Amino acid sequence: MTADRTQASPTPATRIPADRRPVLAVAHRGDPYRYRENTLPSVESALARGADAVEVDVQLTRDKVPVLLHDRTLERLWDDPRDIGRVTLDQLDELRHGGLAVPTLAEAIKTVAAAPEGRRLLVDLDEPGPAAVTWSVVTGLGAERLVAFCGPATAMLAVRAVAPDAEIALTWKQPRLPVRALLDDLRPRYLNPPFGLVTPEFTAAARDAGLAVSTWTADLRRTMRRLRDTGVDSITTNRIDVLRSVLDGRR
Repeated sequence: MTADRTQASPTPATRIPADRRPVLAVAHRGDPYRYRENTLPSVESALARGADAVEVDVQLTRDKVPVLLHDRTLERLWDDPRDIGRVTLDQLDELRHGGLAVPTLAEAIKTVAAAPEGRRLLVDLDEPGPAAVTWSVVTGLGAERLVAFCGPATAMLAVRAVAPDAEIALTWKQPRLPVRALLDDLRPRYLNPPFGLVTPEFTAAARDAGLAVSTWTADLRRTMRRLRDTGVDSITTNRIDVLRSVLDGRR
């Protein structure tokens, strides 16, 4: 993800010299080892500990409000077996635990907007359904330069259909790069593989295709160092303070 929200996203044909690319630190669902994932305290903690961007997951409530939640149901995090699509925003308010609640996307955007200049929100969409409503929230807040998207091709094509200029990281789980026709349709800035697929050869091939490389989810120092040395542009982690120290050269 691009940390500077005043800079336009390059097209895939734009080449960025490797020695001018700082590796961006992306916090996975906030700071989940300290606060419950996808909550505002988790987002705030990640920003305070040096995240360039915070990745969050978005689902829609029954009344079509984008909220921060990874699973389709509320059971794992909120002890409620209901599917999120069967619960209204007002009903979600009843699930507060110890001051924590399922936040709306709008609340998360405002939290990141209040952080130091350059911080961003990375919205992970697994399915195409929420794309239009999610983008409507983003534009309604005037946050187009503050929010980027990641996810599989089907979801990102839905984003591109409603947001021609949005920054996109295409989540990709194959050792070979996507076909050129998909890249031309989607125009992603980043290719976003799991860290196990990242090799110098993969990174070089992505560069030749005009793509930056983001990767997930690295939690060990040795993995972070390997990825840094491989030349990736962005690393996502559950341990943002550890990643920040690795990227900054601190123990």
